[in-house]
Amino acid sequence: MSNNASNTTVIAKFYGVNSRNLQRQYKDYLSDFKQWNQKVHAKQWLLFPKNIGSYLSLDETAFSNGDLYTILTNKKAKGKKGAIVCMVKGTKADTVIEILSKIPLKQRRKVKEVTLDMAGNMGLIVKKSFIEATLVIDRFHVQKLALDALQQIRIKHRWDALDAENSAIEKARNNNEKYTPILFSNGDTLKQLLARSRYLLYKSNSKWTKNQQKRAKILFEHYPDLEKAYKLCQNLSWIFNNTKGKTSALIRLAKWDEKVRQAAFKSFNTIARTMSIHYKNILNYFDNRSTNASAESFNAKIKAFRAQFRGVRNVEFFLFRLTTIFA
Repeated sequence: MSNNASNTTVIAKFYGVNSRNLQRQYKDYLSDFKQWNQKVHAKQWLLFPKNIGSYLSLDETAFSNGDLYTILTNKKAKGKKGAIVCMVKGTKADTVIEILSKIPLKQRRKVKEVTLDMAGNMGLIVKKSFIEATLVIDRFHVQKLALDALQQIRIKHRWDALDAENSAIEKARNNNEKYTPILFSNGDTLKQLLARSRYLLYKSNSKWTKNQQKRAKILFEHYPDLEKAYKLCQNLSWIFNNTKGKTSALIRLAKWDEKVRQAAFKSFNTIARTMSIHYKNILNYFDNRSTNASAESFNAKIKAFRAQFRGVRNVEFFLFRLTTIFA
């Protein structure tokens, strides 16, 4: 069942038969697809109550044509058989809650913890469906917001550098002069410096290569605000990596919030406000250090599985194959 479409083609060539006919025969006769008890509603929802566990992850992913599915997975399965608890087309909370309510309340009460992102619909789904569960906002979603804010500042400077370079080129042309860009000691122009700094800003300075160290030094000398924003991101990461206990975490996050206010970055202030709204569920991370990494990994597996099929033509059959392996 786990062989992909290309394997079917290889088998078809080996036996000297048409690969499309073999795939059709497999779907219609050799597999249990036609007798699948969830086929009727598969496009809209899938439910596997027996896979429910104490620790779950809630996330969303896209299959084809941008269609989003909300997926609930069991962490204990580690992305293998028994991982999928529920899949519902769309992200509307009421719809997902209705499907999850088909699982007996006694089973749902056994759920102790659910990791999720900061989307309001996700929180509502967990609160209504798993009344005994602790909500844990994924730390990596929080850190991603900060990194996005940092990159936003870099991109703004890059657009300004592009405008300045275009103006300088036009001025040189008007004066019948040749434009020669200024080069830094590492060989970058200002435009290149800002473009090539993208990846180093995601990394800790301890993981920079020698070239990245040189580039970062030049970058921060010319753009002190980028250095300040970079340090805010690294400080937030350090808090999640090195803090034990909610009390210490609360104190350190409060200090980080004060640094954000002093830095006066609009985007970072928005992040700080968002975190203050969700702080209780963010602090729950420091109980068991649970993340949504298993859900992200499972999403990657779905995308890889989809790529094997070169897209999703028959949604029901794709879901049948997917749930046979992972549910």
